[in-house]
Amino acid sequence: MRTLDVVSDAICPWCWIGKAHLDAALASLKQDGIEFRLRWRPFQLNPDMPEEGVERDAYRAAKFGSTERGRQLDAQVADAGRAAGLSFRHDLMTRTPNTVAAHRVIRAAEDAGVQHDVVDALFRAYFQEGRDIGDAAVLDEVAASAGLPGMAAMLATSAHRDEVLARDMSARRGGINGVPSFLMDRYLLFSGAMPAERMADAFRQAKAILDAREAQPAQPAGA
Repeated sequence: MRTLDVVSDAICPWCWIGKAHLDAALASLKQDGIEFRLRWRPFQLNPDMPEEGVERDAYRAAKFGSTERGRQLDAQVADAGRAAGLSFRHDLMTRTPNTVAAHRVIRAAEDAGVQHDVVDALFRAYFQEGRDIGDAAVLDEVAASAGLPGMAAMLATSAHRDEVLARDMSARRGGINGVPSFLMDRYLLFSGAMPAERMADAFRQAKAILDAREAQPAQPAGA
């Protein structure tokens, strides 16, 4: 089974939209007998974010030039979300968190076999409920609701922190500068939340190419 990696950040709205499209694409491919080993990999949109996060309106105004411009972009995201069956509640979102702790929880969820569910729960907690997913208590509660208890204790240690930071840096060094990005067996396929039909086609074609390469007979030495 081939591995499909999704490089994502827990506060990236297009990553939540991309996940909705991904779920539809994978369901379509499964009907054709095509399945993948799915993994979520870390990326920080704001690698210099203070550990405690910042007030969202001030952050958005500084990033986009004004609060009004930030709200215009939020409205565009909300429209795209509705088309994907998602409801964004930007009015409930008051803080922009540092996401290292969230990525550590996502990494722990991989070992527990509930990574996809935890990723979904974190997206919903942030974008639909306006919760501060940089807060350890919030992360503990959200993860537990998705089948991963004990995250407060994990976050009180340094578990997975170095690995998350190393993977984030590896993605940047590998040329990834936007998320969501999708890789198959470490080959970068595309970045962006493309529609489910196009996503399914891209995965199908990439798998066919990789399968064909592996099926080619090895060339004798010196040929």
